[in-house]
Amino acid sequence: MKVCFPTQNNEGIESKVFNHFGSAPSFVVVNVATKDVTAINNKDLHHSHGACNPLKALSGESIDAIVVGGIGAGALNKLNQLGITVYKSMAPTIAENVLLFEKNSLPVLTMQQCCSGHSQGGECAH
Repeated sequence: MKVCFPTQNNEGIESKVFNHFGSAPSFVVVNVATKDVTAINNKDLHHSHGACNPLKALSGESIDAIVVGGIGAGALNKLNQLGITVYKSMAPTIAENVLLFEKNSLPVLTMQQCCSGHSQGGECAH
């Protein structure tokens, strides 16, 4: 299973999870079975708010799940329609989140938990 994490900087498995999917400069994909790590530059970094294209951002990479600090409703909806489950990051690094993922300890994100703009008042601080 391939799990994708948005990141500010690619530091492999020790990368910190970025606070918002669509505006992450890069993504780190971890194959949880083999522990192989792949980095992807965000090909949709400069999109209009609410117009994130997850497949473009991920360069068409085959992904089974995404672990994020925050995500907009449009991107979450598009990913869910593609059969990709989006989970809430519960730890600062990818390595810690992979351990939580393997224990089924990461909550699945719902539309009610999505970022709703660029305000600093909610859970999402992007």
